[in-house]
Amino acid sequence: MSRFDTYFLMKSDDIVEYTLLKTKDMIDWDEASMHVLVPKEHGNLNYVFRVWDDKGHSIYIKQAGLETRISKDMTASLDRNKLESEILMVEEKLAPGMVPHIYFYDTTMSACGMEDCSEFLVMRKAMLEHKMYDHFAENMSTFLVNTLLMTSDVVLDHKVKRNMTAQFTSPDLCDITEKLVFMEPYNDLNHRNNVFEANEEFVRKMLYEDETLHLEVAKLKFKFMTNYQALMQGDLHTGSIFIKDDAMKVFDSEFGTFAPMGYDTGNVVANLIFAYDNGLAHGKKEFCAWILDTIEKTIDLFVEKFSIKFDQEVTEPMAKVKGFKEWYLADILCDTAGYAGTELHRRTVGMANVVDVTGIECEKDRLLAERLNIIAGKNFILNQKKFKTGKDFKNAILEAYEDAKTTL
Repeated sequence: MSRFDTYFLMKSDDIVEYTLLKTKDMIDWDEASMHVLVPKEHGNLNYVFRVWDDKGHSIYIKQAGLETRISKDMTASLDRNKLESEILMVEEKLAPGMVPHIYFYDTTMSACGMEDCSEFLVMRKAMLEHKMYDHFAENMSTFLVNTLLMTSDVVLDHKVKRNMTAQFTSPDLCDITEKLVFMEPYNDLNHRNNVFEANEEFVRKMLYEDETLHLEVAKLKFKFMTNYQALMQGDLHTGSIFIKDDAMKVFDSEFGTFAPMGYDTGNVVANLIFAYDNGLAHGKKEFCAWILDTIEKTIDLFVEKFSIKFDQEVTEPMAKVKGFKEWYLADILCDTAGYAGTELHRRTVGMANVVDVTGIECEKDRLLAERLNIIAGKNFILNQKKFKTGKDFKNAILEAYEDAKTTL
């Protein structure tokens, strides 16, 4: 018997003993020199510990708590780490080297052992330092195509797909997404939005009172709830990406579920825009130009690679009908725009803001950033069918920047 045979929320003092129990057969630890550190880059949901020894061995231990870290009012199933671990294992097969390796998952302690990626930076931190990574568009587009297309109905056997849809669903986490992304930014239903005081009137007029916008967001919400298109990462922001000069890894897949592919692609676009906001506020012209080019390249490479892989991998007979692929891709790009818009709005005025924007100290610069996000987001949502190329997304950001300046 072990004290880890019954769930409890672990502290740093428990982690060495637990790590040895779960990984001694996998890793030749030097027990005398094992150390534990709580990384600063905790997410909003789980508890993370880094364990290493003087021989160079290391691992992350990640545990789910009974409450989310972002709010005691929000609960999520303890199985969410199991869900994330299983999704990462699927993604590792589809996009080798692009996610952390999972060593184990423990159903009792709701914890997993994950590859230590401490030689990487969390991408949001790198963006706040205005670092540029020329490989990002190439790698991210590959990750998106491989993980999304290969878990869709056009490739997977339909019986396998239906079983996977049931397996990779967390009602608690889907409920959080549906409220935080598709409801509260537009009505503050639960009175937990974080709105910058100087921007309250602009938010009220542009988001809370625009019924045309609400209708389009309602459509996006119901598409998210009912279109089990592919297994998406579910929260693909720069805080869920490890990056270094020659590689990247996507992690934090606990919000993963079957939903429209455009939710993941749209989240990537929106979170690059947050980095652009921060670059503008700090006068980083080269960085801002890189962000815009990266958005354009990511979209265009996604389309190019998706088209090629579609032809190579498609199994569904009706998906081979002439014109279907083009229709399918166009719909994904529409969703990309729409969900980029909802991500821009919810991270600007909702409960879970991003430091790229909230960390801007000058009030005028922050107002510009927030209004750029709100204006661009509305354009993406209201005009989804206009977004067909990477240049369309890039131009919309530049237009939103000019429009935002006129509101100050």
